[in-house]
Amino acid sequence: MQFEERVDGYYRSIILQTSEWVNLIYNTHMSAKKSILMNENQQKAVNHKAGPLLVVAGAGTGKTRVITERIKHLIEKEKVKPQEILALTFTEKAAQEMLDRVGDIMPLGYEEPWIYTFHSFADRVLKTEGLEIGLDTSYKILPYPEQWLLIRQNLFSLDLKYYLPLGNPTKFISAMLKFISRLQDENISLGELKDFADKFDGDEDEKKRWQELAGAYKKYGELKMAGSKMDFGDLITWTIKLFKERPNLLKKYREQFKHVLIDEFQDTNYAQYELIKLIAPADNLAKRSLMVVGDDNQSIYKFRGAAVSNILEFQENYSGCEMITLLQNYRSNQPILDAAYKLVTNNNPDTLESKLGISKELVGMKGKSPVKPRAIELETLEDEVEWTMQKILEIVASEPQYTYKDFAI
Repeated sequence: MQFEERVDGYYRSIILQTSEWVNLIYNTHMSAKKSILMNENQQKAVNHKAGPLLVVAGAGTGKTRVITERIKHLIEKEKVKPQEILALTFTEKAAQEMLDRVGDIMPLGYEEPWIYTFHSFADRVLKTEGLEIGLDTSYKILPYPEQWLLIRQNLFSLDLKYYLPLGNPTKFISAMLKFISRLQDENISLGELKDFADKFDGDEDEKKRWQELAGAYKKYGELKMAGSKMDFGDLITWTIKLFKERPNLLKKYREQFKHVLIDEFQDTNYAQYELIKLIAPADNLAKRSLMVVGDDNQSIYKFRGAAVSNILEFQENYSGCEMITLLQNYRSNQPILDAAYKLVTNNNPDTLESKLGISKELVGMKGKSPVKPRAIELETLEDEVEWTMQKILEIVASEPQYTYKDFAI
């Protein structure tokens, strides 16, 4: 066989093998996509047409999948442009997971959907539009330690008396920052706080303390602006301020985002909910949609101002909204779900179940399991640690199919 024939045969072989691999990968990918089955209520949420939709999604019921599948549905079936979709969540990890899941169906040449955390969305808007209200758009975001240091370095210019004990001048810095953060969570402006302090009808010393706090709030804001700095709470409040003071910009974003999706709605605070209502007002959803997904039993940010009442108020603010409840759990077996439900029923009586007249008792889809939850009650934390470590060592020694990475604490 001549050299040219051998080379030609070699390359043909490579091409054939490559073609087979490409077909295998493509067919595997397509069969995987086809194998993604959704239950009836998940599919109803994905196919929702227009108007407001409240999805009450218990733990492990596939809420993130519902959101990403809805985004895919809007792009593939409804022919919505990706940049007309806004999805907001609470962690960068969740936002990236959504982007990764949606990425495989993105049309060439289009922008990606706007999938962000609340703060990163606000940051993008302010970086783009902040000059409209006099913001330096090259601002730096202050993490908590730098917020603390900023106040510490300017402590004696805050005109404090009660909140500046001479024996321990830094005693109230953390408390003041927490107080300011809550003001931002509730979107309470300096003017509103000062008005409250000046009109405070109570103990005179208490009134002076309120006025001190109002003065410190004002000075802290001035220090941040002078140094082109912002904290995370500022991102939300300044975006609200921007939209309220520049209606033309608000109109631009309202027209752009035809479909808005909110993840972990139970963890939104008052200011974040105000932002949602500005972008997707109730009177602007005739041909658009707003889907919020939440569960009052999974609220973990109450210490940061999260208001579970937002879920209840949603039905009032968006009258005629559709509600879908996801009850099929794909994460845990039934005994675990039953035990968790018994505990959760002892929560605040103002639950969605009692207020909305719905059931949130989850149904396990993993089949039967001999494993049942156990409660081990010990006297001290040290006893708990000792028992846990001994149990892990015992299982690893007696059941070789398990290794240490199979345990979660």
